[in-house]
This record gives sequence, C-alpha cells and structure tokens, in this order.
Amino acid sequence: MWIGWIEFDILLGEVFLLKEKRAVVRPLVNELRRRFDLAAAETGDQDLLRRTHIGIAAVAGDRPHLVEVLDAAERLVAAHPELELLSTRRRLSTSEDEETKGQRSPACPPSSGASMFQTAILQPSVWLKLSLTSLP
Repeated sequence: MWIGWIEFDILLGEVFLLKEKRAVVRPLVNELRRRFDLAAAETGDQDLLRRTHIGIAAVAGDRPHLVEVLDAAERLVAAHPELELLSTRRRLSTSEDEETKGQRSPACPPSSGASMFQTAILQPSVWLKLSLTSLP
C-alpha cells in the first residue's frame, strides 16, 4: 500500500473578502475530491485573504498510479487562472516503511451505549486514530 500527500501553497488573485476567498477555494477543493477521488481540505492560512494552503492525500496499491494521481492533481491546481501556485510539498511512503513497520493501532473498546466509529487521518509520517462518539 502506498500513501501520498501534497500541500499546495497558493496565492489568490483579486480577493478582498473572506467570502470571496471561500468562493475560490471551496470549488477547487471539491473539484479535487470529485475528479481524483482523494481527500482534500484547506489546511492553512484560513484567516489570510490572499493566501491559502490546500492539502490532498491519496492511497494506492502501487507507486506509479499514486504518482500519476498526485501529478494530475498538481497540474489541475496550477492550471487555475485565478490563483498562483507558489510551492508544493510532497511525500510518498509505503506501509512497509521502517518507521511504520509492524506498528498496529489497538482497537478501541466500545463505550457503553454510545455508537462509535474509527477513522484514520494521514499526517506526515504519523497515523492518528480518532474515536468519534455520538452525542446523547
């Protein structure tokens, strides 16, 4: 299993309100999700008008396919005329990397009466397991 992520540092064009910023960023994030079936979110500089960071993450069975998907996503972001792609940070890893080899997350015991599910979030070199419980 291959895991990859990219973080885009983006300068937005003529944006003067946070509402205008959302009108540019939200459709881009949704397009990345829809077109490439990957996780995408605004990950930084939410309070700045003309700057943003967008992060994407994907999982694939082989490295060439993962690189192809991440490259296509980067080309899509760079092709948007209303923004300027300043830089990208990228990382690829495999489930057999030395730092993660053999590490397993323990199963969460069910809580009394609350429905529970678990989800994994990809961080650089770290898997975090969150347990989310429903409110009463």
